[in-house]
Amino acid sequence: MIKILIIDDDQALARSLEIQLKAEGHQIIVAHNVSDGMTALTELIPDLVLLDLNLPDEHGLKALPAILTTLPGVTVVIMTGNTENSEAVDAMRDGAFDYLRKPLDLDELLQMAVKVESLKERDFPGKGDEKEPPSKVFPLQMIGSDQKIINVHKQIGLLARSRVTVLVTGESGTGKELVARILHEATAPSQPFVAINCSAFVPTLLESELFGYEKGAFTGADQAKEGKLEFAGKGTVFLDEIGDMSLDLQSKLLRVLQEDEFVRVGGLKTKKLEARIVAATHRNLQKMVDNGTFRQDLFYRLNVVSITVPPLRERRGDIDHLAEHLLAKIGYKMGRQPLRLSTAGRLKLRTGNWPGNVRELENTLTRAMVLTHGTEIDADDLVMQQDDQQEQAGRPVSGTLAATERMYISQVLAEHNWNITHTALTLDVSPTTLRKKITDYHLKRAQS
Repeated sequence: MIKILIIDDDQALARSLEIQLKAEGHQIIVAHNVSDGMTALTELIPDLVLLDLNLPDEHGLKALPAILTTLPGVTVVIMTGNTENSEAVDAMRDGAFDYLRKPLDLDELLQMAVKVESLKERDFPGKGDEKEPPSKVFPLQMIGSDQKIINVHKQIGLLARSRVTVLVTGESGTGKELVARILHEATAPSQPFVAINCSAFVPTLLESELFGYEKGAFTGADQAKEGKLEFAGKGTVFLDEIGDMSLDLQSKLLRVLQEDEFVRVGGLKTKKLEARIVAATHRNLQKMVDNGTFRQDLFYRLNVVSITVPPLRERRGDIDHLAEHLLAKIGYKMGRQPLRLSTAGRLKLRTGNWPGNVRELENTLTRAMVLTHGTEIDADDLVMQQDDQQEQAGRPVSGTLAATERMYISQVLAEHNWNITHTALTLDVSPTTLRKKITDYHLKRAQS
């Protein structure tokens, strides 16, 4: 069993956690502010600290470095009801072990304690020995509270501690470049971020764009030009649609990644690669390797760490929040107040298939903003792509509002494994209302 320090000003939650964790045999101390928590830290010498963010005397993220410095090697898990995903990046980058969104899943927390217990006897280097990155709030973030999106932000926070090559995968329109930009802002915000679409250039031009060229290297090269790898300095080079790069250029990029250096086209002098390489693709590179259209050795070099961005249909609970954010963004660009979504409009967005993901959602809302009269966007104002996948997935493309609501509630229940609390939070209704809907619609949990 382990020693756990809970720092949370929600006394009811802290007491509940204390009872549950003590029942598992753990030793618990509770503090309701940072000051008392720091005192308890030196008295208990805990193995695990459960740290809330919104504390009365100091924000949890500001207290995190002090905790890790005071007790190097302690495991700190952030607990918060906040929806700002940028905090997940900051927390993981600054040394947190994990980041949990309230309401907490007790089973997940108990498993966390077991994991910490299994790591207790191992010899870890002190987290306090790491150089503390500068504090910064990053405006860039992926909107949403789905666990898959939170996990993406946690990965970004961990990757911000190093400069390893990263491969971002996901369907078109999911936000792969946004992931790269968030990672760049968390790592080297004062350095250039250089994005290159590998499918937008013929191979010879792409080579010149990447490496630059010397004067006289080819017809028309009247003067030397630095390439994107050189211009990026210690920043980030984002290679979008890496799967469209020619095999010849793949071999040259492989050498760059192996040797951390490159040569301008027509040049002899080697130049040091200092930038981080982040590649992205919507293709299955492993299948391309099997088909001989992508180099296996380059795939391994790029795939040091992989981040998968989930499609929109796998995080439907985020669609309402995303739509509000996008409407505000679109309204700002148009110089007008954003329109509201009606209940039927929201329901239609939630039940859409979204093959184009967030990009398609933004395009749909932009079209509605332009063409809608009045201050509210209704279901009829939303012109969405329809394809065979919707019907195959059993989602109605038409029908009564009650039938659509029944289908949607059933779907969200299944996504949350029939957890009433989490499902109600996603649907933005009370657990009591959700239970009534389940009864009214005669919904039953599928037997596995």
